[in-house]
Amino acid sequence: MKEEKNYTLEQINEIVGGIINKVGSAPVIKKIAPPKLADENTLALALSEEEIENLYSSNAKAALVPIGVSFEGMSTIEVERPRLAMMKLIHLFYMPPDAPNGVHSSAVVHPDAKLGRNVSIGANVTISRGVEIGDNTKILPNVYIGRNTIIGKDCLFHAGVNIGDDVQIGNNVILQHGVSIGGDGFSFVTETPNNIETAKQEGSIQGDYNQQKIYKIPSIGSVIIEDDVEIGANATVDRGTIENTVIKKGTKIDNLVMVSHNCKVGENCMIVSQVGIAGSCQIGDRVVLAGQAGLADHINIGSDSIVMAQAGVTKSIGDRSIVVGSPAVPRKEFIKQIKYAKEVGELLKEFKKYKGKLEEYFGDIDGTEE
Repeated sequence: MKEEKNYTLEQINEIVGGIINKVGSAPVIKKIAPPKLADENTLALALSEEEIENLYSSNAKAALVPIGVSFEGMSTIEVERPRLAMMKLIHLFYMPPDAPNGVHSSAVVHPDAKLGRNVSIGANVTISRGVEIGDNTKILPNVYIGRNTIIGKDCLFHAGVNIGDDVQIGNNVILQHGVSIGGDGFSFVTETPNNIETAKQEGSIQGDYNQQKIYKIPSIGSVIIEDDVEIGANATVDRGTIENTVIKKGTKIDNLVMVSHNCKVGENCMIVSQVGIAGSCQIGDRVVLAGQAGLADHINIGSDSIVMAQAGVTKSIGDRSIVVGSPAVPRKEFIKQIKYAKEVGELLKEFKKYKGKLEEYFGDIDGTEE
């Protein structure tokens, strides 16, 4: 049965640090919800203009609103950063996964593994030789942890996570369902130059590749994930070929992201769903890679840069860059390209209007003669 939580508006305001405006007897708050889904014991989250408008038809008696918004007949808490306040409230009402301390009877823990205090090991978990797990870390069911992997304190690994050998994971790391850390990188070689190498060198594909064999290059590097990193469901971080793949502290990675071998991802980056990062990329601090962006191998992305959605980045970019398009170009240049394309279209329309008269004077202007 779900635990019920009750708070007064004063208690909530202490957490979000807002300005409270009480109307009549304020309700006891048992949950949070958008205005349309709110009842008398719900704090309505009216964070946008649309949701503020929805308060008029809401059953809520209290609402969280942006600073400067007042609402007649309803108690409000005004906050300067509504989304930050929402985060604090969600933590207040959040129910953590059911992960009691101790080792489940179906888990397999190697005798050489070291478990910290208050660790939770769920059903069907496999913990290999030489693994170390820090205090208060929770490993949910069906997780595999490879040999000699070191895991810090206060981590949470959801069901189905797979971690390879010799991985290092810091404190307060969250791995969502199905994350793969430390699989082999996509590294191969042929005895003679292949069609990709030929195309790069010659600009065309020449030669006979029928007998060519592809050889796997094993990955003997590993993965280092620093403190406060979160990695979304079914994302993958491959181990390095010789050196380590590194995800630095505070970085957040969305679902279905691919981080390839030898990559170095800086601090406090935001990498959105379906981004693909090819091998040996260097990504600075606080970089944003928007949804479905793709990075070619061996390029550098400067700190504080933004790669916009679906951009295809083929060459390095400096600090504080904003790029868009495929191939990616600076945002201002991309806007110019769109403007020029529109102007060319308008000029073409004008040309077609006068084409007949021009041909009467100059003859056939399509480049053909009768």
